[in-house]
Amino acid sequence: MKHITEEKVQELEKKACLIRETTLRSLVASGERGTGGHTAGPLGMADIFTVLYFHTLNHDPKNPGWEERDRLILSHGHITPVRYVAMAHAGYFPVEECMTLRQFGSRLQGHPERHFLPGVETTSGPLGSGLSQASGIAYAAKMDKKKFFTFCLMSDGEQQEGNTWEAVMFAAKYRLNNLIAIMDRNNIQITGNTEDVMPLEPLSDKYRAFNWHVLEIDGHNIEEIADAVEEAKSIKEKPTLILAHTTPGKGVREIENDYRWHGNPPKKEQLESFVAQLHEACGTKH
Repeated sequence: MKHITEEKVQELEKKACLIRETTLRSLVASGERGTGGHTAGPLGMADIFTVLYFHTLNHDPKNPGWEERDRLILSHGHITPVRYVAMAHAGYFPVEECMTLRQFGSRLQGHPERHFLPGVETTSGPLGSGLSQASGIAYAAKMDKKKFFTFCLMSDGEQQEGNTWEAVMFAAKYRLNNLIAIMDRNNIQITGNTEDVMPLEPLSDKYRAFNWHVLEIDGHNIEEIADAVEEAKSIKEKPTLILAHTTPGKGVREIENDYRWHGNPPKKEQLESFVAQLHEACGTKH
């Protein structure tokens, strides 16, 4: 199993900090136009997107339709600001375009639209559909004897959707070892904490009972994220769930663990304070 180097870990940690900053700036720009945006989830998933786009994924930003690319399905489409930012920093399009988030006519809609932006595999918005889409792609890849992996990023809240569990059964039945699901276990959803709205635990046991390989990690630990993906790639007989424990709003004290930031963007007057907090947490200069 390929192990990530300490030098690479430090590089990715700095990149994740930059991605969080750009995400905040894009959200403020959207908020200034009155078009809103989600903050808590994108900040919480920045480390995972960083590892995927800058270490793990087999992809080519200059050729987004490359047939042998790994597929990345974003099921909880509302956190797409951080995906856009990661893609921009990876070279899919200019970083400056991130400031058009949710603007009328922009390619960067509030939920990703695959016809608008090359590199976005599926359109998402309604929760609970992503794992079914990813399972279908992985199943087709098996039929066509393709070697790429399909990654599905999904929220914990959408585990409350029945469609998710149909996909869990399907993937297990067909032993889709080319399917790697990563769950953002941040414990919040739009109306409160998940365990108050509709309790989900024991999540790991549920997936194991459905015959998935399950790994639990700290979703902010670059090394753990990278190693978990490598282990998932080595599993031959079943799909893998990486259950990533994350802090919503990671890096900004006023946002962390507060469900009220699920769907609200920061205000312009909060931006520099929030960015300074990010850099303080990262140990980088602002």
